[in-house]
Amino acid sequence: MLNYVWMGLLILGIAAALTTDILNQSTDRFRNNQPLPVEILFTQEINKATTKTIPAEITVSAKDYNSHYGEITKNDIHQTVQITLNDGRKPNSLFFKIGDKAPALWKEMAKVSGKDDDLSGTIAIDSMLTPAQAIGSITLETVSFAKMKDVTNSAIDYAKTAVEIALGLIGIMALWLGIMKIAEEAGLIKIIAKAVRPITKFLFPEVPHDHPAIGAMIMNISANMLGLGNAATPFGLKAMEELDTLNEKKGTATNAMCTFLAVNTAGLTLIPATAIAIRAAAGSSDPAIIIGTSFFGATCATIVGILSAKILEKFPLKKNNVASQLKTNVKGFLVLLAIAISVVILIMTGILSKFFALLGGADTIKQVIQILSTIAIPMIIFLFVIFGFVKKVKIYEVFVEGAKEGFNIAIRIIPFLVAMLVAIGIFRAGGAMNFLVMALDPVTSLIGMPAEALPMALMRPLSGSGSLGIMAEIISVHGPDSFIGILVSTIMGSTETTFYVIAVYFGAVNISKSRHALAAGLLADLAGILGAIFIVNLLFW
Repeated sequence: MLNYVWMGLLILGIAAALTTDILNQSTDRFRNNQPLPVEILFTQEINKATTKTIPAEITVSAKDYNSHYGEITKNDIHQTVQITLNDGRKPNSLFFKIGDKAPALWKEMAKVSGKDDDLSGTIAIDSMLTPAQAIGSITLETVSFAKMKDVTNSAIDYAKTAVEIALGLIGIMALWLGIMKIAEEAGLIKIIAKAVRPITKFLFPEVPHDHPAIGAMIMNISANMLGLGNAATPFGLKAMEELDTLNEKKGTATNAMCTFLAVNTAGLTLIPATAIAIRAAAGSSDPAIIIGTSFFGATCATIVGILSAKILEKFPLKKNNVASQLKTNVKGFLVLLAIAISVVILIMTGILSKFFALLGGADTIKQVIQILSTIAIPMIIFLFVIFGFVKKVKIYEVFVEGAKEGFNIAIRIIPFLVAMLVAIGIFRAGGAMNFLVMALDPVTSLIGMPAEALPMALMRPLSGSGSLGIMAEIISVHGPDSFIGILVSTIMGSTETTFYVIAVYFGAVNISKSRHALAAGLLADLAGILGAIFIVNLLFW
């Protein structure tokens, strides 16, 4: 499955970039070699005999800009520039930094030149009105294959980001795997696993109840629910390593691995701290209003993710027979999709408000969870170490032994992260996302999802930082307390970066055949998004 997804992301991204560049060239979108009228105000009088480079301010009227580029701007454009005066045999050179108020098209052109914030070109002085004022025209640098250059830069940047993410995990991995080793040697993991045996027996029937993987998975899920992402990842990677010891087909995901990934990609978190922080920074009157809606969406995602994993493991896709298997099992997949939508519509309807009222309201729940989230990490470290000490475990030596695994795991996931993030970067930079939005807009409008929120829903499974940027942009335009602002915040809190999670967790144990893990994760994302749309429409429309 990952082979097809990876290839699809690359092909769609590059194809979209090429298509866009061809259209831009055929329509001359950037107006290459075409002069644009400007007014020039020099900071000093010009003396061509002594003056070579001089700062100035150019003004482009809104009328001239709109006529030149065929795009609409309401205000005149003012830009500080550096002008290098040459003799009559060469045109005068122009260079300037792009500011925040510059037109979006100029910002796009600046990226193509290799930097994000400057443009160059030439400037012609037609006539001097005063010794420090003139009228003339500018011709900006030639721009071609803008999207393809974006794709190239994005591939390089995402490859670098993948390595930075992996290396950044080393310290936190060493810490938590060391703590886990103490708990394991002291027998604490077995105690925890025994306490939740009924749940783990249903989710992971093929994993022995006293296996170390059970404890690691429980710690991972608990850390995720409390919003402790830094602690959840090491526990999750440890769980995958332990599950791989039970794997008879190395390199192929087991049912337990797929179910565990489905639970992780559902992103069930009691407090969506990141989304709340962005809403607060944007001036929301009630940043935490999305706690209930996000919990609803994430619960739908979790239920559908688990159901999907359990059902899909009954429909194994054989190698080189994917198409025929899809045709054979099309009814099963349609039924599964119907289950996802039904769960979103039916589950928890009316329960959310009663649950909050029973426990004293959303504010009380928020305060309790925030306290737990604050003290959780120090208390886990303290209790695990004390328990190990009481059980006469050599806590320092055992911690160091466990911490050594952190480095190896972090380094091992680099190739998998690079492969997935580069493909996502190409898909995004190439503009394939825009085409996908246009194709899906007629469908999403039928279920109460505004077109403005669709890019957020599509980006969320692919990239955490990308979806975060889209969310922040939407909130800045529409406001944090608008219907769209609450909706994208809820989607952020109801879903997870599925492709990233799969790349990291499967990369840790060299899993190349993901089986139904990706399908279950994406169905969980779909349920989370639909759940968010349903509950936000119900409460805020």
